[in-house]
Amino acid sequence: MEALHDLVAAYRILAAHGVIDAYGHVSLRSPRNPNRYYLARSLAPERVQIEDLIEYDLDSRPIDDGGRESVHERFIHGEILRARPEVMCVVHNHSPSVVPFSVTDVPMKPLFHMAAFIGGGLPNFEIRDTRKGTDLLIKDSTLGRALAKTLGPKPAALMRGHGSVVVGENLPRAVGRSVYLELSARMQMQAMALAGPGGRITWFDEAEVNACVPRQDYGRAWPLWRDKALAQAEADRG
Repeated sequence: MEALHDLVAAYRILAAHGVIDAYGHVSLRSPRNPNRYYLARSLAPERVQIEDLIEYDLDSRPIDDGGRESVHERFIHGEILRARPEVMCVVHNHSPSVVPFSVTDVPMKPLFHMAAFIGGGLPNFEIRDTRKGTDLLIKDSTLGRALAKTLGPKPAALMRGHGSVVVGENLPRAVGRSVYLELSARMQMQAMALAGPGGRITWFDEAEVNACVPRQDYGRAWPLWRDKALAQAEADRG
């Protein structure tokens, strides 16, 4: 399926943009069965090839793992895809500029049109509310359901001290949102530093957010990113 090549590209695109490093993962709901999804085996994202993809049911049980190791946090994907039938792609990342917002009371606000989707506010998942003393990883369905509940209808949620989860009605939208969420976080910190205490920052208003978001599928960026990623994947095969 062409969609699986897109998923391989998504892993590599996010690694190239520094959104995910040796960790982080992307899922794609199966185009043939909405109760299944694809996720790469436990592997550094920029090394993912099509043969590394494993199909799962929404309980995050592999259909046939072929002896390949599953990622521990696959329950993020199964539970969000179960809760959000309109979502086709879920990204979990450790986006470095986003993490500081997850551990402070400073909210992310829209100041950059490419990330206007944050204008409705981003919830912050506190794993301690569900289970104390964890390693912050979402390693079972109980934690996955709690995260999905925190996410609710939003396009993204922060994960305290861990990273974020980003969703999209298609794969390019989820990938684009992940890239621009990191950039927006970086820009917000720069703007706050420039403004200083009590300084003024001009945020988007609700009308601007509503005007930007519906058309934001990152349709110009996606083919460029995809072609580069798949060319690199082919080169890596030697």
